[in-house]
Amino acid sequence: MNVVILCGGLGTRLSEETQLRPKPMVEIGGRPILWHIMRLYDRHEFRSFVLALGYRGDTIKDYFLNYHARQSDVTIRMRTAEVQFSNPAVEDWSVTLVDTGRDTQTGGRLLRLRDRIAPHGTFMLTYGDGLANIDLRALLSFHRSQKRVATVTAVRPPARFGELQIDGGLVSEFAEKPQVGTGWVSGGFFVFEPRIFDFIDDDTTMLERMPMERLVREKQLAAYHHTGYWHAMDTLRDKNHLEAQWAAGAPPWMA
Repeated sequence: MNVVILCGGLGTRLSEETQLRPKPMVEIGGRPILWHIMRLYDRHEFRSFVLALGYRGDTIKDYFLNYHARQSDVTIRMRTAEVQFSNPAVEDWSVTLVDTGRDTQTGGRLLRLRDRIAPHGTFMLTYGDGLANIDLRALLSFHRSQKRVATVTAVRPPARFGELQIDGGLVSEFAEKPQVGTGWVSGGFFVFEPRIFDFIDDDTTMLERMPMERLVREKQLAAYHHTGYWHAMDTLRDKNHLEAQWAAGAPPWMA
C-alpha cells in the first residue's frame, strides 16, 4: 500500500530552520523528522512511500540518493572509481520522489500524484511534520469497516500553556501543559480511497478546505480517534520539545 507524505510546504513558522531546508528535513536526534515519520509506517509494515516535493525538494532528493552511502562503510577504488558499501543498515523502503511544484497547495500536490496512486487502490497520507504512536494497522482496519472515501485521525493535542483550576481565588490544581481535554483536531494520518481525487479541482485546492468540507456534507469522512501520543512540529519551540524527548531516551513516538 502506498503512503503519500506531503513534503512541499514553506514551513514559515519554523523559519529559523527552514530558510535553508524544507521542514521535513529538520532534524530530531540527528535524523530528519521525515525519517521518524517513515519509521512509524515501517513498524506497521507500510514501506512504499511517495513523497510530494515542493520547496527545496532537491534537498530531500539528495538525502535519499545518498542514503545508502550515509548508512554504510564505504570503500572507494580511486583509479577505477569503483565504490563498495559494507555493513549497510538500510531500511527496506521504496521511495518515489515527485516534484509537485513550489507553490502548489496540499490538495493540488495530491492531485498531481493521481496517475501514480489511483490505480493501486486504498492509500495513506500524512504530512512531513507530525509525530505520533498511532496504530496504523488499526487505523486501516477502521477505515475499511466504515466504507467511506476518507478517514482522518482525530487527536487531542498538547496544550500550549499550563492549565489552572481556580476555586475561590485560589489555585486548586496546576497541570503543566496537559493534553487538551475537550474537542478533537485533525492529526493528519489519513486513509483515502481513489475517489478522493474527484473532490480536488486543481493546484490551488487546499486538501483541508473544500475537499474535506464536501466529504463531510456527503457523509464520506470518518474519524479514527487516537488518544495516544501526537505532536506536530510547527515552531522552533516544538522542535526543541521533540529534541528534548529524544534526548531523554525512549521517545514516545517510537513506542
